[in-house]
Amino acid sequence: MEYLYRLTLIKRLLKEENWTEDDEKVVSEHFHHLKSWTEAGKVVMAGRTTNEDVSQFGIVIFHADNAQQAERLMGEEPAVKKGIMKGELFPFRIALQG
Repeated sequence: MEYLYRLTLIKRLLKEENWTEDDEKVVSEHFHHLKSWTEAGKVVMAGRTTNEDVSQFGIVIFHADNAQQAERLMGEEPAVKKGIMKGELFPFRIALQG
């Protein structure tokens, strides 16, 4: 089964001047975590919008056995776990893939 989670930055981080070195480290952990999931075949696709306003978001489409596992995996994601991004989980069905 596939699931999608949408990631949104916490309000403080919507202003570039509010970012700390620790926030940057978490984003690096986030990227490397998703990269390892991709290499392991868990992630179908991950990316983010390129706009720099309040409507920006990222998505991760990934495989999980069930909703409980999907919720657990999303919760392990460093940006969600460390509280700089909010994750919102959805069941997802890929209809077309290029």
